Amino acid sequence: MKHALWFLAFVLLVLAGDRLGGRVMQRQTDASQFRYSRLYNGRGEADIVLLGNSRGLTFYQPAIEEMTGLRSINLSYNGLPMDLAGALLQDYLDRYPAPQKLLIDITLCDRDNRQLIAGFLPYAPQSQRLDLLIHHADTTAWYGARVSALFRFNNEVFQRALYYRQRSDADWLLDRVIAPELAAAAAQNRFEIEVEEKRIRALAETVAAARAKGVQVELVIGPYFPGFQIIGLDALKNAAGQATGLPVHDYRAALNDPALFGDFMHPNKNGAIAYLELLQKDRVLPPRQSEAN
Repeated sequence: MKHALWFLAFVLLVLAGDRLGGRVMQRQTDASQFRYSRLYNGRGEADIVLLGNSRGLTFYQPAIEEMTGLRSINLSYNGLPMDLAGALLQDYLDRYPAPQKLLIDITLCDRDNRQLIAGFLPYAPQSQRLDLLIHHADTTAWYGARVSALFRFNNEVFQRALYYRQRSDADWLLDRVIAPELAAAAAQNRFEIEVEEKRIRALAETVAAARAKGVQVELVIGPYFPGFQIIGLDALKNAAGQATGLPVHDYRAALNDPALFGDFMHPNKNGAIAYLELLQKDRVLPPRQSEAN
């Protein structure tokens, strides 16, 4: 009997520590300057919303805000899949006044990402959409978070929130130039995009939700390194245009200088600024407000 009582006391102590630790970590997450923390803590209001996978980080916020005079929030993340992007965008629309513009790099329709969806468990308490999406994508992780409060924070997304606890994440972009030996091998490298109906449908639903709020939506394909082969990109472009009824602004070959890239798929900061200047020239990005008036 004595051993049973000690065991029960130990279990209760572990559970109490788990719940206390979960509360501490949740507070750190909620107070962070990380983009998703700001989305859910009420500090994410913006005039321009940006959405993409790692290529969406080319929507370089310091340059966009300087060029337009408008506030921005970039909901892009490495490997962000379209279903998760749609949930985040719709949560944004539920919480804030409609932004003027939404820019979506459609290459986020290139993959599913069950692991990353589960990584958004720290934000599930603030979003029924996220909670349901995580439950559907990774039932084991979802139940794990029900059993252990600390389990929700065992992922990269929480680590990012901690890193940006006291600093802005607006400058999160490659700041290097592609190695010459890698650049020389561009034509021998390729990336294949498989167009799947469910991803295109998720894109169309996200666009429709934004347009229903009066948001002007722009679909784009950002620059790739010259000579790098992207298989299936034309099929993705056509499917996205047909599903949404919107033109897709195609900048895949807009930058020709290797010095503007960090790797085959991502412009560096100088490349991002050159790309954004093209977007503004084509009115995909708004003109500076003083000029517009």
